[in-house]
Amino acid sequence: MEILVSYNTNNQSRIRITNHKEAYELIIKNWNLNIIEFQEECKVILMNKGNYVLGIYDVSKGGIDSSVVDIRIILAVALKCNATQLILVHNHPGGNLNPSSSDINITEKLKKACELLNLSLLDHLIITKHHYYSLNDENKFL
Repeated sequence: MEILVSYNTNNQSRIRITNHKEAYELIIKNWNLNIIEFQEECKVILMNKGNYVLGIYDVSKGGIDSSVVDIRIILAVALKCNATQLILVHNHPGGNLNPSSSDINITEKLKKACELLNLSLLDHLIITKHHYYSLNDENKFL
């Protein structure tokens, strides 16, 4: 596997995210809505210190009710593109926005791993076609 990164240093052409609603609006435009209700996927929004989006990385595609999230790959991608802030996003094909114990567990693990590398995990969003749930906003972010 090779991680490829291309650079565009013009901040005026980049999108800036300042809240979870803006993150949802960006990610839903970059999601295949034809399969959002059928297959679980996980993506990460990579940002710089100014909250400008550097890119969106497709972490994994899974089955009907799960997908594998490899923290090492997320961190490798973040470091390779000089990201300092991340937002983890995944969908729940069944439409239930409540986080599972696995969702909370991976959030805690990724947050701790990010802290070791001076990265900030800003949020973990669970999305459906029309709605989202912010673990940070709902105090599930430890």
